[in-house]
Amino acid sequence: MRILLAEDDEPLAEFIRKGLEADSYAVDVVGDGEAAEARILSEKYDLAVLDLNLPRRDGLEVLQTLRGRHPGLPVIVLTARNGVRDRIRGLDLGADDYISKPFSFSELAARIRALMRRGRRARENVIRIADLELDRVERSVKRGSKRIDLTPKEYALLEYLAVNGGRRLTRAMIIEHVWNLEFDSDTKVVDVYINYLRGKIDKGFEPKLIQTIRGVGYQLG
Repeated sequence: MRILLAEDDEPLAEFIRKGLEADSYAVDVVGDGEAAEARILSEKYDLAVLDLNLPRRDGLEVLQTLRGRHPGLPVIVLTARNGVRDRIRGLDLGADDYISKPFSFSELAARIRALMRRGRRARENVIRIADLELDRVERSVKRGSKRIDLTPKEYALLEYLAVNGGRRLTRAMIIEHVWNLEFDSDTKVVDVYINYLRGKIDKGFEPKLIQTIRGVGYQLG
């Protein structure tokens, strides 16, 4: 999942970013409302975490723009505005959830998982390709009857391949969505992690699921 985090408190934003990345999410952080709107209009996200007290453009205005452009995008409002009227207005404008500051990161992570389970966007919670099974809520993987333990980054890579099962993915696409970086033709990080995955989900199993597409990148299935 790729998450947009709009939060002007830099230490808090960094804390949230590190926590979400440890849970295998790719996170883009912006510190004001105008930057948030620019990202919403130009990028594709799976979920947004939005502070309401943003400089340059109020978070509620950003929420309206977001809903106009992406009506199905899950949005969690995260703010110190905890009055009933503020909560009602945020929810009426299209927020899916509302968390008041101060908060615990574990609660935020649980709310994100809850939005996934509710399936607002009709996302598949369990993806099956041949005898490979990936549970996106529990973040667990099995091949046949064998449970496979993956690191957070290995899981994120496998999830991206599985969501796009049967589709040819370039190295640039993979590194942008999994590592949230611009593609550098000299980097071998994608190939290194593909080899890690092959050693865990393909070694000892048939058929081999991770395919190399010469001159392009990789494909699962």
